[in-house]
Amino acid sequence: MKVALGGPLKVAFRPWVEGLENVPAEGPAILASNHLSFSDSFFLPAVLDRKVTFIAKAEYFTTPGVKGRLTAAFFKGVGQLPVDRSGARGAGEAAVRSGIEVLERGELFGIYPEGTRSPDGRLYRGKPGGLARVALATGAPVIPVAMIDTEKIQPPGKVVPKLMRPGIRIGKPLDFRRYQGMEHDRFVLRAVTDEVMYEIMKLSGQEYVDIYATAAKRQIAEAAKAEKEAEKAAKAQKAEKAAPAQAGKPAEGDRPGQDRPEQGRPGQDRPEQDERGQ
Repeated sequence: MKVALGGPLKVAFRPWVEGLENVPAEGPAILASNHLSFSDSFFLPAVLDRKVTFIAKAEYFTTPGVKGRLTAAFFKGVGQLPVDRSGARGAGEAAVRSGIEVLERGELFGIYPEGTRSPDGRLYRGKPGGLARVALATGAPVIPVAMIDTEKIQPPGKVVPKLMRPGIRIGKPLDFRRYQGMEHDRFVLRAVTDEVMYEIMKLSGQEYVDIYATAAKRQIAEAAKAEKEAEKAAKAQKAEKAAPAQAGKPAEGDRPGQDRPEQGRPGQDRPEQDERGQ
């Protein structure tokens, strides 16, 4: 599946890549990347000679029907592992266990420290629970990776990608074996994660924001909701102001100061006729 997918991707999009020599030809390693697009998990493996295993939400593998089975087969074929994200803590533990298993087999494990796609193209604070714990538990080197312009190819919500060249920069491996055995120390986990995010920032050139991407998404959603409510309130206020003016407007055909001719009423006397006409 990797060959079948990677070939067409390289031909159609012609991704450029720097630092391929930093990926070991064999042995375990963690590829820690920024996350701009759904397609990141496809472009990175496409430029490597080795298989890269990422984690993906379990819903991709459990959807019923023909479409669901095809989707599950596709994600398995490109090296995605299902992780149940119904509980935040349970999801984190499952991701750590999956990463350790992949690395113990001597393979490459791909992870997005931000935990979700960037909502605006900026680089957000890394979550220490996954990347750092896996690195310290296994002693595997961490290789920082920067995806370039993939959000322009397939922005969130877009199904059909735009044909353009994405870029991939791969940094030098980071060795955190000096911290092995300290994977439960939150200060060490934070320090390891921040060091990796700093290297990703240098490779990508992204603006760094020191909050989690999930929090940024909530803020953006709340701001959009508030803006819609403000627009709705402004329209209602405008309609209320227009209503009294409409009520006081003369009816069509009326002219101020002009009396309408009186219409005849039943029983009303007719004008007297000229006596000479009688």
